Amino acid sequence: MFERIVLVGAGQAAAQAVDTLRRRGFAGKLTLIGEEPGPPYQRPPLSKKYLAGALEPERLLIRPAAFYADHAVETHFGRRATDIAPRERHVRLDDGVVVPFDALLLATGSRPRRLPIPGTDLAGVHYLRTAAEADRIRADCTRGGRLLIVGGGYIGLEVAATARELGMEVAVLEMAERVMNRVTCPQVSAFYAAEHARHGVRIHCNERVAALHGDSRSGRVKRVITEAGTEFAVDVVVIGVGVVPADELAKAAGLNCENGVVTEAHCRTSHEAIYAAGDCASHLNRQYGRHLRLESVDNAFEQGTTVALNLLGNDTLHDKLPWFWSDQYDLKLVIVGVAQGYDTVVLRGAPAERSFSACYLRRGELIAIDSVNSPRDQMAARKLIAAHARPDLGKLADPGVALKDAV
Repeated sequence: MFERIVLVGAGQAAAQAVDTLRRRGFAGKLTLIGEEPGPPYQRPPLSKKYLAGALEPERLLIRPAAFYADHAVETHFGRRATDIAPRERHVRLDDGVVVPFDALLLATGSRPRRLPIPGTDLAGVHYLRTAAEADRIRADCTRGGRLLIVGGGYIGLEVAATARELGMEVAVLEMAERVMNRVTCPQVSAFYAAEHARHGVRIHCNERVAALHGDSRSGRVKRVITEAGTEFAVDVVVIGVGVVPADELAKAAGLNCENGVVTEAHCRTSHEAIYAAGDCASHLNRQYGRHLRLESVDNAFEQGTTVALNLLGNDTLHDKLPWFWSDQYDLKLVIVGVAQGYDTVVLRGAPAERSFSACYLRRGELIAIDSVNSPRDQMAARKLIAAHARPDLGKLADPGVALKDAV
């Protein structure tokens, strides 16, 4: 049994691991290390309610601030882990403090992918990953202001929807041929592009940004120039071109890393006493038979629980089916499963009715579903995907047939 457990990274995965450990009776020393100045908080609202000013900072917290002291968790908030010594089993912090461990959880998350072009250091240019960054974006969002978003993925489109509700003029530049290109089929992309256009968002696909230009006196961004030479006048720019795993500590410590910290099905890394969970972890996914790195709150929650149970000596595999969600305007998109490698898409319902599903199949097997304002479909799909179901395509396409009856 471990006596000293250290968690590096103070997000959803670490918070869940701490909670599970204490609830399940772990009485040893727990140490939580996080770069941000406060305790773990939720990130999904940052592009939605929190950015809109409709959610107070305290309501972001995963657990009340007093939770950690109340449960005898030693915290080092506002501190960065600079290196891990696996053989000596300790973590060194940027203030020189050395924290010993018997077992270690790496839950370092991910960080925004940087755009390698001139002008990204100008005032008014933002990335969105932390509450502090959301605060700065909100301060720049004034009614009638001109916001340009680089990147038409979840974050970019969620920010676009929020900014429109705040009364801003919004344009989105996407380098691919359609929005949400990496995660949804063309039909779902087209539906969301049309919805944003209906709300006044101007979406420009097949556009790459070449440079950002600013005002020489104020130092603020004023223009965005594309590689095609198109020029956009702006007041604010938000860059959302994906994230990369924060796995530098793991690499420097000699752990196996490939698109994140590689783990087996118990969330254990290549070192027997070190685990990884959340956005930084590339785990062996039993549903799809390969390693996946998932950027999902639910995945971080489940992996944090799995790690805690294994640290307590309860042999536990991480085998939960992944799911994701995105709120834009009054639309809730829920994605269950991973659609990569699909060869067939079957639509249930009509996008024009603003309630439909896109079912993804590979060689006849249902592997994922996108549901838009269709909770029944996504709930039924969880069981069917987990069971490797092979539905009848005619029944699958008929919204009058319950999804659970399509097999």
